[in-house]
Amino acid sequence: MSAAPEVGPVLGLVLIALAASAALLVRLGRLGVGRDMVVVSVRAAVQLTVVSLLIAAVLRSAGWTAVFVAGMVVVAAATAGRRITGSAVSGRWTVLPIAAGVAPVLALLLASTLVPARPVAVLPIAGIFIGGAMTATGLTGRRALDELETRRGEYEGGLALGLVRRDAALEVCRPAAALALVPALDQTRTVGLVTLPGAFVGVLLGGADPVEAGAIQLLVLIGLLAIESIAVLITLELVATGRLHGTTSKGRS
Repeated sequence: MSAAPEVGPVLGLVLIALAASAALLVRLGRLGVGRDMVVVSVRAAVQLTVVSLLIAAVLRSAGWTAVFVAGMVVVAAATAGRRITGSAVSGRWTVLPIAAGVAPVLALLLASTLVPARPVAVLPIAGIFIGGAMTATGLTGRRALDELETRRGEYEGGLALGLVRRDAALEVCRPAAALALVPALDQTRTVGLVTLPGAFVGVLLGGADPVEAGAIQLLVLIGLLAIESIAVLITLELVATGRLHGTTSKGRS
């Protein structure tokens, strides 16, 4: 018997109650995001419904799975780009840190056969990795640009001392960008003690042994550390060289 929740009226009512409660609480607290709570809940329901139906068809073909993963990378890059620059077009460089982080780690797992080269195994792992790379890229770029704007005088001081633009930018924004790795570090540090992450829970719900679930989760967490480290370093370089910039920092490049 599956441990997954049954899809039906009860699930719908519980989801509506949770979303309504969240919206009401933030409204009472005057946080100003009550409407957003409702909108993102409805959007998530629609997106997951469509994606679930689509994935059922995609998983029948390795080719379509590869296309779907590529589409995930494009959406992740657009999302990170908007967070950093305010525009998916001007933030198009974000595809580089995301792809450069995910590709070698996923390739290693497939080559070592730790992840079977089957669509049903590749797609969820790829999704987790792409999501982690997207978050690290967006946080790094945004923090780095904010730091350059806030500490503009220090950046210009570095230039006055003879540093090239890249090196002066790195001196200012490197410490702030490193904070983008804190969520991954905290999640890995507290796994099993504070949280049971999605991969572990998902494998357990699928009926696997807890030891196997733990091994898969460990593989995901350590893989994310490698992926996000790559993404952070490349994003930092893109900001320092002016390829990623906000509207107020165009002149720096």
